[in-house]
Amino acid sequence: MSMAYLGDAIDAHLAAATGDDPALFRELRAAFVESARRQLDLLGRARCDGNWEMAAMRLESLAATFHAADLVTLAEQARQSAPGDPTIQRRIAKLLDSIEPTG
Repeated sequence: MSMAYLGDAIDAHLAAATGDDPALFRELRAAFVESARRQLDLLGRARCDGNWEMAAMRLESLAATFHAADLVTLAEQARQSAPGDPTIQRRIAKLLDSIEPTG
């Protein structure tokens, strides 16, 4: 699954929820990315297994809600990796950068 598809999947889900309201669509898309970035920040600040696991689970849940399969996969990988793993954090950040709303 490509990163472009991730944005397409989120956009399709949001379009179904917002109908013909482009302002609401942009607001919800921005809220999704902001929430995902907040969980990424919590991953980066996690100093114990429990905090890392909780942030990864929240990110996975958020991604699943918006049908963001690539992000679900990365969140699952984060749950299985060691707390503070910089590689998985960079991969999540890169993915979020690819779907950041423009304009």
